[in-house]
Amino acid sequence: MNENISVDPRRWWALVVVLAATLMSIIDASIVNVAIPSIHNELHTNTSQIQLVVVGYVLAYAIGLVTGGRLGDMFGRKRMFQLGMLVFTIASLLCGLAPNPGILILSRVVQGFGSALMVPQVISIIQVGFLPTERPVAFSMYGAVVGFASVFGQILGGVLIGSNFMELGWRNVFLVNVPIGVLALVASVPLVRESLGEGTKKLDLIGVGLLTLSLVLLTYPLSTGEDAGWPWWSFVCLVLTIPLFVIFARYEQRLAQRNGAPLLPISLFSDRRFTLGLITALTFYGTNAALFFILSLFVQDGHDFTPLLSGLAFAPLGAGFLLSSLAAPRMIKRLGLRVLYYGVVLILIGDIGTIFIVQALGISLHSPLPLIPFVFLIGVGQGFIGTPLINVVLTNIAHRHAGAASGAITTANQVSQALGVALIGVVFFGILGVPGKSAIQLSMHYNQAFIASISALIGMSILTLLFLVLLARTPQKTQEPFMVAGDERIEEMPLPLGGMH
Repeated sequence: MNENISVDPRRWWALVVVLAATLMSIIDASIVNVAIPSIHNELHTNTSQIQLVVVGYVLAYAIGLVTGGRLGDMFGRKRMFQLGMLVFTIASLLCGLAPNPGILILSRVVQGFGSALMVPQVISIIQVGFLPTERPVAFSMYGAVVGFASVFGQILGGVLIGSNFMELGWRNVFLVNVPIGVLALVASVPLVRESLGEGTKKLDLIGVGLLTLSLVLLTYPLSTGEDAGWPWWSFVCLVLTIPLFVIFARYEQRLAQRNGAPLLPISLFSDRRFTLGLITALTFYGTNAALFFILSLFVQDGHDFTPLLSGLAFAPLGAGFLLSSLAAPRMIKRLGLRVLYYGVVLILIGDIGTIFIVQALGISLHSPLPLIPFVFLIGVGQGFIGTPLINVVLTNIAHRHAGAASGAITTANQVSQALGVALIGVVFFGILGVPGKSAIQLSMHYNQAFIASISALIGMSILTLLFLVLLARTPQKTQEPFMVAGDERIEEMPLPLGGMH
């Protein structure tokens, strides 16, 4: 990371603008779940069409992230952010006006590609636009928005549909993006500063094709396999991803050796901190997504919680994540990266406490109140890990590769969520079996499946802890000073390791 940059005095306002894009993008991945019954009734969709409304967005988002990040490096992060926001906003309008399932599905796919263009630029803009001493705060704000959007998306969806503003029903969950998108797009013109990486402006189309095919074959069966009963083709797709990723990596390496411009510079993975960080992200974010998935099934299907009670079960998770994300920078200054360890410990305590409550109350669990303290602890633990992890992973990355690295991190996030839900879903539904017809049998079976799944998540959290230990022992490269406007030089302050060696 040897580049000098000047600091934009409007960078904090620019952060507000780009975080608005992050908020919309993440909310739209989950908010549609609440609208499914209404969409089904109004548009007369079949099961496959409803599934594509949900999965189409996620797939387009996941497979386009690395390419979106690379385009930002090549043609300007502000430019790609604005293009992505424009595409996302128009697609949201089309979703809200969709007269039939086909238009809705197509619009959701376009919406996903719009997100893939703008979201990697957010991390890149933070990475290149803020002083090293400011990045932990900026990333903590980013993480707080991610946590808020992940948890409160379904709650917001319920409010929008329930209010039935202008009698638009489910369409409001998409149309609400339009005014926000327009405001963010207009505000980005004066507030967000342009930046780009060095090198050629030629896009690695073969790399795009290989990576896209690999990610489709990986994420599509993970996203649809459970509902489809894991047919034979889903396993074939998953197996084919291995040689395709190998071919992609070798092609990118050879392209770099010929002084070309690879889509994803393989040299990034020579940095042990970046590689270990991506692996850690796979286990950490996979665990988070799986928890959201099984908790939703447990309280709604297993214990017949109303939408309001279900939202209250998730609210402590979001509140804990929000608070700890904002507190993480100060905690790191005082305690170093040991905060990441404490985050895992809090998650483990929350998981164990949740198991205890479910076992103690059994079928008499009729309210989220007994779960709140432990779910809150899990959220606090997630916040202590999520935002510092991004900063640590990007510590050694040069500014010219910020977009590619950001796309890789966000892709790892999306893939890990699909993988985590798929793996824990196998445990959950395998234990659940045939729940039984009576309410008592139903609750008992769901309790058993939930406890087994949380136990599996404890194992994944322990694995995350082991990766964090290795990550903390990986040295941080010495950074050159940054050039601030007015020729004032400010030295980089490495993240304190606080006795983690």
